[in-house]
Amino acid sequence: MIASSLLPTLNACLNASSAVCLAIGYALIRNKRREGHRIAMLMAVFFSTAFLAFYLYYHYQVGSVRYPGTGGLRTLYLTILLTHTVLAAAVPFLAGATLYQALRGRFHRHRAIARWTLPIWGYVSVTGVIIYLMLYHLADAI
Repeated sequence: MIASSLLPTLNACLNASSAVCLAIGYALIRNKRREGHRIAMLMAVFFSTAFLAFYLYYHYQVGSVRYPGTGGLRTLYLTILLTHTVLAAAVPFLAGATLYQALRGRFHRHRAIARWTLPIWGYVSVTGVIIYLMLYHLADAI
């Protein structure tokens, strides 16, 4: 298995990959390139699912990791972490419902749900990377 010390970096890469796939998928569907959109979004699902598996494994092994900074940076970190955590809890359900509608060919419903799923999932993916940088790199500079 992957060393626990490498998992935060792997998870940040998986989150970043998911965010990139979401952006590409959005651009593709806006240009009516449905097959490319389908592939990009399935890749986003893959990266996010892999992230979740490794994230759970890491925290099973290591437990909770506290932010060591203080002051305004700590407040900023905790604010980002709170919004990230609350919205992250919704992503599997939203992504699952969006994917389900697409796979059933119910594109009107798919689009209606995707209007909520995309920005929330994108925010969670990007803030996951920001949280990683703040926790494992910015904290070292403090």
